[in-house]
Amino acid sequence: MQIAKQIPAYLLGLLFVVIGLSHFIKFMPPQPELTGDPATFMSVMGPSGYLSFVKACEVIFGILLFIPKTRALGLILIAPITVNILLFEIYLAKSPGIGVALVALTAIGLYLNKDKYASILS
Repeated sequence: MQIAKQIPAYLLGLLFVVIGLSHFIKFMPPQPELTGDPATFMSVMGPSGYLSFVKACEVIFGILLFIPKTRALGLILIAPITVNILLFEIYLAKSPGIGVALVALTAIGLYLNKDKYASILS
């Protein structure tokens, strides 16, 4: 059971570290050009520096997910980012994608580590 508790956190950590780093290092192939509302949103977020801040947070929080002592903190910190990815896909891109999997993995990870949040919730 210990291995099963770690899988969602490791998958999330890997996804966020790789995708976050690719924003800075550009080692992944370029994504197709956005159109419509998503393009407008990204044209505002990109030059402002906000997206770079979020990507840096993704890398840091993703690393926290790999460390057992900081995993619970990493899951709480990454949860709003996964929800925002899903909301972007639903409301702007009009097609849910990886955001569904990210939210599901985060929810599973939070549930599997619920004993660490008992003092917060009581």
